[in-house]
Amino acid sequence: MSSDDRLDGQVVLVTGGGRGIGAGIARELAGAGAKVAVSARSAAEVEAVAGEIDGVAIQADVSKREDVERMVGEVEAALGPLDLLVANAGIGGPRGASWELDPAEWWRVQEINVLGVHLCCRAVIPGMLERGSGRIVITASGAAYLPGSTGTAYSASKAAVSRYGETLANELRGRIPVFFFSPGLVQTELTSGFGDDAPWTPPELAPQLVHVLASGRADALAGRYIHAEHDDIEDLIARAAEIEADDLNAIRLQR
Repeated sequence: MSSDDRLDGQVVLVTGGGRGIGAGIARELAGAGAKVAVSARSAAEVEAVAGEIDGVAIQADVSKREDVERMVGEVEAALGPLDLLVANAGIGGPRGASWELDPAEWWRVQEINVLGVHLCCRAVIPGMLERGSGRIVITASGAAYLPGSTGTAYSASKAAVSRYGETLANELRGRIPVFFFSPGLVQTELTSGFGDDAPWTPPELAPQLVHVLASGRADALAGRYIHAEHDDIEDLIARAAEIEADDLNAIRLQR
């Protein structure tokens, strides 16, 4: 990681920041000098993480428009205009035969994982456009394309949010870089159903990737699918022109 990756003074909001990957991202960015707000539905969890990093804790449900708009307002009132949104909040959802699941439980995954990302993005984009600066990072998943992914609710939500991130990056090209990435299979409460012998991803890789994305050095890769474990971000940065020209790091139909 470059010495240019210091984030001194950057104002960051991490949703789903009370535990797991989100908490790791919040700690990493705060350690690089950012002023970090963490949000989640559990007040106790975000207060604990915020207390660790001298940050701001906000209880909010990202699937509710009024909560999201209040959350962004509270962050900016406490810390200043947002430089980075990390739209990380997500749930795994129900498991089992899709036709046997409660439709409301299935849909709740889309509300958190897809609508929640959209509500957060739409709440911060106008201010970023007005200021002429800002970045957005969305936590996606390999479940968007890997065969045999568990559960239609989660896989469908991550396919949707990956496409959302790419399309939003195209809409905002040249103005606000938008990234979406896979953190890999990280041991968290969400992945507790996997066995001990699963191909676990080291938990520090996703926070380190988000740190580089926040620095601005990878802006040429906006809209590209990036995997925290299987992609070397420094290699991707060096090859950004080739990646753009050959349409690499993209989820595409092959014939």
